[in-house]
Amino acid sequence: MKIKDIICSAGRTGFFFDDQKAIKTTAIADGNAYIGEPCTPGFSQVRQAGESISVMFILDDGQIAYGDCAAVQYSGAGGRDPLFLARDFIPVIEKEVIPLYKGKEITNFREMAHTIDSRPLHTAIRYGVTQACLDAVAKKHKKLMTQIVASEYNLTISDEQIPIFSQSGDGRYDNVDKMIMKMSAVLPHGLINNIGKLGGKGEKLLEYAEWLKNRIIKLAPIEGYNPVIHIDVYGVLGIALDHNFEAIADFMAKVQAAADPFTIRIEGPVDMGGREAQVEALSKLTSMMDKKGISTEIVADEWCNTYEDIKIFTDNKAGHMAQIKTPDLGGINNTIEAVLYCKENGMGAYLGGTCNETDRSGQVCTHIAMATKPCQMLAKPGMGVDEGFMVVYNEMNRILALKDVL
Repeated sequence: MKIKDIICSAGRTGFFFDDQKAIKTTAIADGNAYIGEPCTPGFSQVRQAGESISVMFILDDGQIAYGDCAAVQYSGAGGRDPLFLARDFIPVIEKEVIPLYKGKEITNFREMAHTIDSRPLHTAIRYGVTQACLDAVAKKHKKLMTQIVASEYNLTISDEQIPIFSQSGDGRYDNVDKMIMKMSAVLPHGLINNIGKLGGKGEKLLEYAEWLKNRIIKLAPIEGYNPVIHIDVYGVLGIALDHNFEAIADFMAKVQAAADPFTIRIEGPVDMGGREAQVEALSKLTSMMDKKGISTEIVADEWCNTYEDIKIFTDNKAGHMAQIKTPDLGGINNTIEAVLYCKENGMGAYLGGTCNETDRSGQVCTHIAMATKPCQMLAKPGMGVDEGFMVVYNEMNRILALKDVL
């Protein structure tokens, strides 16, 4: 079977592009918008509509295989590729990508993914095109995408759902109720991305952790509902505590006490401004907490972007878990290999991504999750809880219903 043609279409994502630097420093929230001047190159506003590009392979039997090119909410920050706008990158795909695949035979996923992922193109392009490659191989063999991943990487598909992690956006109170009622296994993310939300010395975070505990207990739909509490603080905790690692470790003990009896994870406690400094800081903090017997888990995020980054964070025990931010890794082949590397080397694997993806990328990542079995998977796209949870939850259940039939 061959790829007869390739068509691109511009699309919207499930959220926005946000200028992280401006939000951390000078921008002022005004409803769903931000007032202020952008600080990151490429941005025309601090917050602007997220964009995507669907890449559709027209197969010679009439089937259509497709994937969505998308980039993270905080594009251009933390060492990431620049802002991804459809008008700028559809011409790049037409010039650089279509000749690689049009008229070519559909072989296997790993070979087809390498064709694009080996080229110095924007991560979003490599992300979407490799999704289309996986779909094309699955359609050729009349199999599920997760079955193709399992076959090519010698894996066994999960017999149960992967724990789903819901994110609240700034609706960090009202949206928690939705998560509890839908029994999210991990919640709420929280979007604690400035000192105002954290508290000058972290006091608002402690209050929030205790509120979460009490809310879960009050609204639990069934006896035994035991979600993990996972809060992202975007490096702001380090700012509040003057990057004093002893003080940060002791604060983690307070967080643990506030959330008890639930497991709690803190993502991105510090942002040191570069990969080497970030690895050193999280390695030191993780070791310090482990020696003190503090059970709060640290999740690596900032500066842990590529497959190589994830290997370095894992090898240096820089955190208890790494977020595998799927668009940042480029080809989804790298996402697969990153999950497997973490699992093989004692690092928790969080198959994440961004609210700024699409329904399609959420579905494809679900197929990867069911084959690779990470500790948790992000409900995506969007920040409204219901939509992203639905996309991932329903795709997992479709896989469970079909995997032994096809």
